[in-house]
This record gives sequence, structure tokens and C-alpha cells, in this order.
Amino acid sequence: MSADFWAGYVSGAAGILIGNPLDLVKTRLQAGRASPTPDAAATTSPQPQSFRQQFDRAGTLVKGSTAPILGYGALNAILFVTYNRSLTLLGDSPALPTSFANIWCAGAAGGLASFVISAPTELIKCRAQVSTDQHASSWKIARDVWRKEGIRGLYYGGGITSVRDAVGYGFYFWSYEWSKQTMTSPDDTDRQTAMKVLLCGGLAGVVTWASIFPLDVIKTRVQTQGLHAPVYAESERETLLQQHSRVKTLSTFEVAKEAYRLEGARVFFRGLGICSVRAFVVNAVQWAVYEWMMRLLRQS
Repeated sequence: MSADFWAGYVSGAAGILIGNPLDLVKTRLQAGRASPTPDAAATTSPQPQSFRQQFDRAGTLVKGSTAPILGYGALNAILFVTYNRSLTLLGDSPALPTSFANIWCAGAAGGLASFVISAPTELIKCRAQVSTDQHASSWKIARDVWRKEGIRGLYYGGGITSVRDAVGYGFYFWSYEWSKQTMTSPDDTDRQTAMKVLLCGGLAGVVTWASIFPLDVIKTRVQTQGLHAPVYAESERETLLQQHSRVKTLSTFEVAKEAYRLEGARVFFRGLGICSVRAFVVNAVQWAVYEWMMRLLRQS
């Protein structure tokens, strides 16, 4: 395997380990509704709203992290390999690219390539984080989806995920290279370079999520809709069984339309604050680990 593959893999896994607790808060804020209506209650359970309430027990800190740790390592590896190869095909140098248009296009190509892993990983992660079942591990959710719907079920919400990834990673690499070329100079010491890489990586993460956050909210709601069934008295279950079997699964557009109708435009930015904090920390670490590993692997 190439150096950028392993550097991408390790940096992706490191980012998830650090950012999972904040990612859990972001996912629950996106998936939950502020004040569920009787109809909405059938598809979404109320989620705790305060920061402290999100962590109902110690295990919550790593809830849903198994799939991302394994998946995002591979995703990051594919992302960086595709980005570097695409940039080379466009006639630019991955080490020091000169065209920001080429950088954005190569990043978008990397995002589309990573969709193969990001779609099922995101679905399993979001359902694990939103689930109220304390025993709903990533493996159990993946197994249940596979048994009920096969490979198609694992890629549910894949369309909106691919658009989000292409747009997001285009801005991801564009903003990182722009800030890096603006801030760094050949005269910087190793310490200065390391600090600037952390800052540039953090800024790239914030810019990326700000550019695609409404798409991510829609994606989360598409992938978690219908996850929780309402609780009825024993006498009501038989009467309502047939009705529940005909519950309609909403399309991406219908999910977005319904969210806007119930909660207005602000719903598409719910959780952006906590996501920005997470994005800065995670991507600062990811880029620092990536740059460090690339230097290490090239030397060896």
C-alpha cells in the first residue's frame, strides 16, 4: 500500500477516537425534534436537549464509534489516495498544488470515491447513536439491517450522502491548502509548521461542515427515520398493527420538506455549534497525523 493510504487510514481513525463524544451530541440534535407532534412521535423519540443529558452513562462516550473507527480509517485512506491521484491527473502536484480549482475538483472526486464506505458507516453510526436500546451495538445494527434489507439497506440515504461528501471534501481540501499556503513559509521552524498545520486543519474542518451542514441534517434524518416505534397499550397493538405496517418511508426531499414545515429553517443548522467545535479539534488532529505520517513513511 502507498504512504498516503496508511497516513490517511491512521489519521482517520485518530480523528474518530477524539471526536466521537461530540459527534454523538451533533447526531442526536440533528435527529431529534424540538417538540414532536403526535404524528412525528411515531417516527422520532424525543432526545435529551442539554449537553450533559446526552451522556446518560459512561458507555455513551463511545456509542456508535466501532463502525466509524473501522470505516473512517478506510474512508480516509481512499479519500487521500483518490485526491492525490486526481490532482496528479489534473496536472497538479499533491505536494504543492497551484490551482485551487483543481484542488476542489480532486477533493470532490475523493469524496465521491469514499461514498462506498461512508454511506453504510454513517447509517450504522447514526442509528447506534440515536437508538435508545442500550444493547444496540454497531455490529447488531449492521447485522439487523443486512438480514432485513441486504446490501440495499446499508446504502439507505446514499444519494444525499454522496452529494454531501463530494461538496464537503471539495471545500475540505480547498480550504486546507488555501490556509496552509497563506500562513506557512519556508522559514518556519518545525514547531511553527506543526502549529500552523493544526490551525489550518481545524479551519478546514469548520469551513467544510459550515458548507454542508443542512445536507448533513437531512442525511441524518433520512437514515434514522422510523427508527423508534411508539409504545401502545396491549389492547391497542392488534388494532394498530396493520396501520403501522403501512407507514410510509419518506424520500430525501420529503424529509427536508417535513422538517422545514415543522420547525422552520433553523432545523437545518441545529447542532452546528457543537459540530464546529468537533470539526476544528478532529481535523486539526487528522491533518497533523497525516502530515507527520507522510514524512515518516517517505523517510523510511
